[in-house]
Formats: sequence, structure tokens, C-alpha cells
Amino acid sequence: MAAKQDIAFTAPHWAATEAGIEILEAGGSAVEAMVAAAAVIAVVYPHMNSIAGDGFWIIDNAGSDKPVAIDACGRSAANIDAFLKLPEIPARGGQAALTQAGTISGWQAALKQDKSASLPLSQILARAIDWAQNGFEVSNSLYHAALKLSKVPERNQAFKALYESRGNILQPKQTFKNPKLAETFQYLAKHGLNAFYQGELAQSFAEDLQAAGSPLTAKDLANTQANLVEPLIAQLEHHQLFNLPAPTQGIHSLQILAIVDKLKAQLNNEADWLHAIVEASKQSFNLRDQIWADPNQLNQTYFNALSDRLITKLSQNIDLAQAKNWPFNADPGDTIWMGAKDKNGQMVSFIQSIYWEFGSGVAMRDGGFVWNNRGVSFSLDKTHINYLAPNKKPAHTLNPAFAKFSDGRRMVYGTMGGEGQPQTQATIFSRYAWRNFELADAIAKDRWLLGRTWGDTSTNLKVEAHLAAEIADELNLRNHDWQKVATNNEMMGHAGAIVAFEHAENSIAATDPRSDGLAIVR
Repeated sequence: MAAKQDIAFTAPHWAATEAGIEILEAGGSAVEAMVAAAAVIAVVYPHMNSIAGDGFWIIDNAGSDKPVAIDACGRSAANIDAFLKLPEIPARGGQAALTQAGTISGWQAALKQDKSASLPLSQILARAIDWAQNGFEVSNSLYHAALKLSKVPERNQAFKALYESRGNILQPKQTFKNPKLAETFQYLAKHGLNAFYQGELAQSFAEDLQAAGSPLTAKDLANTQANLVEPLIAQLEHHQLFNLPAPTQGIHSLQILAIVDKLKAQLNNEADWLHAIVEASKQSFNLRDQIWADPNQLNQTYFNALSDRLITKLSQNIDLAQAKNWPFNADPGDTIWMGAKDKNGQMVSFIQSIYWEFGSGVAMRDGGFVWNNRGVSFSLDKTHINYLAPNKKPAHTLNPAFAKFSDGRRMVYGTMGGEGQPQTQATIFSRYAWRNFELADAIAKDRWLLGRTWGDTSTNLKVEAHLAAEIADELNLRNHDWQKVATNNEMMGHAGAIVAFEHAENSIAATDPRSDGLAIVR
């Protein structure tokens, strides 16, 4: 008889975790639980993600050689002529809404490939409908994002009607209801997920986008499609790591950890580990103009990016006693990562986003959600690897992570945080896998971030206060350009993880105290 399996879920908002656990307890698969939670978190964390964003999946079934990977990244509009004479791509407004919304096509693909999925959409989406109809309490995170968007002139009238009642923005602890989004989920539950892209509802979205000045058409929406792709694999000394291929920055996440794997025997204290990960991040991001783009734009550097020869070379470029200068200008990103494990041992690492907080600021009048602004990742420089062209995928910050340990453990992990995601993934993995931190401590303890963050023009290293007090002298000795920021700071991301052991009944899960999250194992 097979050993009894526990179930687990972690998310950066407790309502999403509860929705996921509810589906798991009803006998649903980890994929079905993730779709339920993804719908809920699109309701209660609308500044971080939306059903008009993108999503990426890693799905691992117990005993499989490698996981399933799903790329649900939207492509640019078929006609982008309006951008040819612009000096830059607008960050907000209708022209910022220039890529398809891939996330629901990803839900569809994940459910289709899952042989154990059997629950009706009405059950999977029920909790999201309930939260949207009856309301939820506005979090501090949502309040601050709404406050920021209230000063963005490009948001459309539907956005103002949704989030600014009589000119007043959302307030913390206020009950916020979104009946239009509830109706959208009810429509999808009745007509199927593809109704988001084709039919009456999709036509209304296309009309809203066109009215706002977006290049997206009804045909662009109808052509949205998620793809099953080959996951990237990095073989370390005692671990096998998986992530998503281009256009995501999964290649950077794996490359950073592979570099640190070469150095870890020389690392003795907190300052050493921070320095090694920061310098490995610099080495990897120096290559981003060659390895971070639409899959069809890549050259041989990308395909050799995880080779032992290149990883060794990059590790040898790092001086463990001296920081290299760094002009890195990171892009911000608001995102959610969630993890799940079901009774059959299926595990999911999942991420969805609209890029910046509230994306383009263009809301759908009949949808109750905002469209993404992922297209701001494109360049109008014809020599750039991410040059804007029709039907092209933008360089994507999203990348859910998965690891297999030589002792049989499996780990799903990830975070929000734009281009900070690879750094945070490296920190969490190294703390848990190499430094023997408890999983919760690996996530909760003070972290750092290299590069620009929300509303900040500086590109230096930010270190949370408690950690800064511990290693300030070492940072100065190694000539890091750094500054102290408050501990428990949201700029460090909303991380989470689940670890399943080879023996079924002892999974562990954790979420980030920087979020409104919850982790449950039952």
C-alpha cells in the first residue's frame, strides 16, 4: 500500500492559500488547486497580478524524470506600426497594453495536461467568485499601489471607476467588492476558459483596448496560446535545478546558483554568502543582452549559458574580497508566486504577473481587471535583442523554480520582485540547501537586493537593517556600493517554498512575512 501523502500550499495572500487547500482537501490535484488560488489572488491582490497578465508553470509528478513546463507569455500585437515613430514605449496607458494576456491560456494548458484533473470549473472558480462578489479587506500593499496609481494620468476611466470611488482611493481595511470580476469568472465557469479569448466577452475586452489606444485587436486575443516547453536544467554537485527557458530570466536564476555552487566551499559567513550571490548576479546579468529575449532571437551564448566551461569562467571572474562596479538598472515588477503539493505527490511552482503595479492602468469595463504592461520590456532600438516586432515575446522577469535533491527531496520555490527574482531565489535556495537554515528562516531572515526598485533611481545594493548591522564593515571592506533599508521590506519580494520529502507525510511549507501570505501543510 502506498504511503499516505500530505497536502501543502503556500501563497503571498492567505485567501489564495485557503482556496488552494480547499481544492486539495476536496481531492483536487495540485494543478486544480493552483488555478483556484490563481483566480483568488487575482481578486485580492489585483495590483500584483491579474487575469490579463502572463503566467508560467512547473508541474512535477512524483517519480517523473523531469517536470512539465508551461510558457503562458503573451505576444506583442500583430500590428505595431504606431510605435515606429515613438521615442520610447509608454509605461502606462493604452499603448503600454501591447501584449496578449497569457495567464488564462496557461491555466487551460495546465488543466488539459493533468490526467488527474477532474473537478468542474465552477468548483475551481467558486472561491474567487465569492471573494469578488462579497468583498475582501484591502491590504496595506494594495492601498499603497492604489495611491501610486492615483497619480498616473494614463489610467483609463474604467480603472478610476473600479478603484477610485468618487475620487477616493482604496483605504486599508476597507471592504472592496468587484462584481464585474465575479461576473467574468462566472462566465468562464459556464463557457470555458477559452471564452476569455473568443466570443462576446473577449470582444468587449478588444473594444476597451482599442478605445484606450492599444494595438491589440480581437484577432490578437483569439490567437493567444500557451505552450508546453522543455524546462531548463542545471546539474549542481548534489542537486538538479529546473526553471523556465526564454523568454523568462530562468536562465539567470540557474546560472547564478551554478556559479555559487562553484564557490560555496570558500564561503564561511553571512558576508561571504551575500557577496558571492551579488557578484554572481552581476556576472550573469552582464550577459542579459545575449540570453534574455524571445526564444527566436537567441544566439549560441544562450545555449551554452549553463555549460560547465562558461559557469567555471564566470565563477573565476569573481573576486571574493572585492566587489565589481555595477551600473545595473533593474526593472520593477509586481508579481505573485505560489506553490502546491497534492495527495499524489504532484507539485506545482507557479507565477503570474501584470509586471508593474496595476500593469498598464487600463481596466476592462465589463471585466473588472487591468491589462498588463509587459510590453515595456521591449526596446525601440533596432539593434537590441528585445527590439519590438509583431507577434514577439518580451523579455520576461517571471520564473518559477523547482529543485530535486540527491536524497529524494523536491522543492518548489519562488518570489515576486521583477529582476530581483533570481537573487532572492539564490538566497533562499542557498540558505536551505547549502547552509541548513530552516525553510521558514531561509525566507524570513533579512535579505538584500541589487538594483533599482519601485520609485527609486539608485542602482546600488539594498540590505535590510538587521543584516546590515551585522555585516556593514565587511560590505565596506569589499567596496560594495550599498545602503540600508528597513527590515521586513516588501521591496525584497514575497517569497515562498514547499519541500516534499521522499517519505510522504513530512512536507514543509513557508511563506514570506513581507507579504499577507499563509503556508499550510495538512
